[in-house]
Amino acid sequence: MELDRVDRDREAAEDWGGVPDAAEWQATARAPARVATVSARSVAHGRRTQSACPATIRPARAAAREWRGTSAVIVSIASGKGGTGKTLIATSLALVLKERGPVTLLDCDVEEPNDYIYMKPTQTRSEPVAIPVPFVDESKCIGCGMCHDVCAFNAIVVLGKTVLVFKELCHGCGACTRFCPVGAITEVPNEIGVVEEGKVEGIRFFDGVLSIGQPMAPPIIREVRKHAGTDGVTIIDASPGTSCPVVEAVRDSDFCILVTEPTPFGLNDLRLAVETVRELGLPHGAIINRAGVGDDRTEAYCRSEGIPILMTIPLEERIAHTYSRGVPLVEALPEYGERFLEMFDRIREMVNERRRST
Repeated sequence: MELDRVDRDREAAEDWGGVPDAAEWQATARAPARVATVSARSVAHGRRTQSACPATIRPARAAAREWRGTSAVIVSIASGKGGTGKTLIATSLALVLKERGPVTLLDCDVEEPNDYIYMKPTQTRSEPVAIPVPFVDESKCIGCGMCHDVCAFNAIVVLGKTVLVFKELCHGCGACTRFCPVGAITEVPNEIGVVEEGKVEGIRFFDGVLSIGQPMAPPIIREVRKHAGTDGVTIIDASPGTSCPVVEAVRDSDFCILVTEPTPFGLNDLRLAVETVRELGLPHGAIINRAGVGDDRTEAYCRSEGIPILMTIPLEERIAHTYSRGVPLVEALPEYGERFLEMFDRIREMVNERRRST
């Protein structure tokens, strides 16, 4: 699936002003280094892994709305810190909104997807995701080293007439193929994970799973995001942090919910998350989970920065017990359903106001 996207990106690049020379291509490819890499997290369920990968920030909000229509709303859920409760918020919001209309839930934390634990979908389809990596015909190769020179990620090394390809480092940019002077390089697909579709009553459910040992999360996130609904509400559960997988997941959202907790670590990482969504130009608000565990500095920060506090969830043993058993919050404690609906109505009002003003 990802191969088609790469071809379209290259065609678009040519339409913008022709094919760059090798130096220009390499400089452009290195630009994403300003985005941080992913911090390591634990492997779970025997099939989850973690990665680090640079990515570009490509704002395309207007283009995204062209295909999904003005009635559709995409709400992403992110946080700077892991374990703040993004999945609790994403699954609860999806469950209460399904009574109002079409809902799509996309679990874009492809290195540790766990929405399925709470939604319990029946899997109906699984599709592989691949990126193009170089294959070198050594009978044609003249050992000039051009492929190595233009690779911004050191994924290809030339030793005499022997060419070594490190496919785990390859980003599928196609520079080596395009600039090989003798046409010795072609591209072959390298499978890096899958996109899974599941059936949940009243909800379209998709998640991505990055294969163990693979470092490239964004290509799978892009494929999951292709399933965003063309009407109704799409909820995106992003990974923690502020690195390239998060940027890929939340970009083009109509609104981003930042989930945090009132601790020093929670506040520090909330600041980073706020910087990221502001760089992306995304309207946002905060949910303070486990209120009562720390102090009021997180709330004071939100007030000083003009960040709306959408909801406060207290630190309660009964919430921890039900969540640890894999039961969504709004099913175990139905009184929270109305609070989630009121929060969404507030978000929808902010989204509509923003659309009217642009």
